[in-house]
Amino acid sequence: MTAKTLFITGASSGIGEATARAAVEQGWNVGLFARRADKLQALADELGDAALPLPGDVSRTEDLTKALAALADRFGAVDAAYANAGMGLDHPGVEKGEPEEWRRMIDVNVMGVLYTAHAALPHLRSSKGHMLLTGSAAGRREIKGSVYGASKWFVHGFAENLAAEMHEWGGRCTVIAPGMVNTAFFDQPKPDKIQPDDVARAALFALSAGPTASLREIFLMPQG
Repeated sequence: MTAKTLFITGASSGIGEATARAAVEQGWNVGLFARRADKLQALADELGDAALPLPGDVSRTEDLTKALAALADRFGAVDAAYANAGMGLDHPGVEKGEPEEWRRMIDVNVMGVLYTAHAALPHLRSSKGHMLLTGSAAGRREIKGSVYGASKWFVHGFAENLAAEMHEWGGRCTVIAPGMVNTAFFDQPKPDKIQPDDVARAALFALSAGPTASLREIFLMPQG
């Protein structure tokens, strides 16, 4: 049986790195996309021939288009893509927020998701593939003055619309929506919260759904 191929943005750390590891363990090939070329190369060296490092920036459509073409050329097809890259804000709230910081975040959390989907869909149409997006509990509830949360509300809404578009040709779309995850996103470790491996297992569970099921959202919250 030919291995399937998964493209992952934000693959150099956190959820993306954990998903790459979990996918390779389950027999997938992976395309590792992020800005930090050294981190991607180290991870690819560890994962072996099933991994292809693809340095690039999710706010640049040409980077994504080139990376996906290289991945398809290497492994023959792209069966799934995970728009996982995201960033938060150092200055919370609206009145005390920093508009330029908002712009950088929107470039990643909103435009990066759109660009990733736009670049991936021609490949996924060919494979009747699967699109994953990292949402958030912050995209499902009110958080006072949270511009970051609003960017995740976009992800959840966009995913519903994208799922309807992909359904027309047999594709599927799933939001993986965790609460607080113990990643470098936070200044201090959060060992009692969701771990990146937990989110990775949820992503692979969505990808393993049978042909009669379309998992639109997986919502994870910390047990502790």
